Amino acid sequence: MKYKLLGRSGLKVSELCLGTMGFGTEAGWGADKDTSFAIMDTYANAGGNFLDTANVYKLGTSEKIIGEYVANHDRDYFVLATKYSLKDNVTNPNASGNNRKNMMRSVEESLKRLKTDFIDLLYLHIWDNITPIDEVMRAMDDLIKQGKVNYAAISDTPAWVVAKGNTMAELMGWSQFVALQVEYSLLARTPERELIPMAKHFGLTVTPWAPLAGGALTGKYLRGEQGRIKPESNRLSDHSAGITKVVVRIAEELGVSASHVALKWTMQQGFSSIPIVGATKVAQLEDNLKTVDVELSAEHIKQLNEASAITLGFPGDFFNEEAVKTNTFGGFYDKVEKRN
Repeated sequence: MKYKLLGRSGLKVSELCLGTMGFGTEAGWGADKDTSFAIMDTYANAGGNFLDTANVYKLGTSEKIIGEYVANHDRDYFVLATKYSLKDNVTNPNASGNNRKNMMRSVEESLKRLKTDFIDLLYLHIWDNITPIDEVMRAMDDLIKQGKVNYAAISDTPAWVVAKGNTMAELMGWSQFVALQVEYSLLARTPERELIPMAKHFGLTVTPWAPLAGGALTGKYLRGEQGRIKPESNRLSDHSAGITKVVVRIAEELGVSASHVALKWTMQQGFSSIPIVGATKVAQLEDNLKTVDVELSAEHIKQLNEASAITLGFPGDFFNEEAVKTNTFGGFYDKVEKRN
């Protein structure tokens, strides 16, 4: 396992992040405590140190299992990322949302479940569209000053909100976001329209969730196997199946699993990206860990990009028109260095 710097920080995290949403057996699925411990053992033994959870995962059981595990290991080895925003109770209207009151309450509860004095990375989980972003940035900065959180991050939020937050934090001397978590895979490339360009501009590491599209990109649904994806899902549409077939074909050519190809694609897109790999079985994780030894050629990337291509809409597609390039660069487009 190699290590990457998280965003513009000096924090070193493993190139694959372990997703723990399935730690716990609530809702009739997931890994029990012993299996979860074995998964974390396998991950740590491979050099993994980056654990992703949230206050609501398995009604808090995910954090409790991680807390019990880390309490018996080297806490400082692990980079614990959790999230606030979503309801963990329905006692009052401020027990959910992005507001400062809920952030402070949620963090205190997460600290108890995780059996730790600090959270390494705190994500805002989902934008509520009512809380001012300056309230969020100031509250996260206060938690960092208090030593309860080390770094701030954000998930599932419009690009303009993240940009405003980081710009305001820079001007005010507050801690800025270092990571952006969004759904991103060969079957979900719409973040390329606004979110990923924004992340590149601010130096944010992207941590894709569902990089295997709920298992669709493993090819198991093409083989007729069953899973938790509903038949009417876009992940199983004819277009998605066509993309998955390209993934499977390249995997067969390389002699690796389809999951390796799909995961590695997210890691070779020209920006800082650390996919979140969930597992409820040790064998699942063991297979996905082999991704770090896979390298896709430029031709493989080209084939995958073409099979999964999306329209960027306005203004992305507009900027790519030849007439626009000619007018804005005066005929020198191909001779001018571009910013990443």
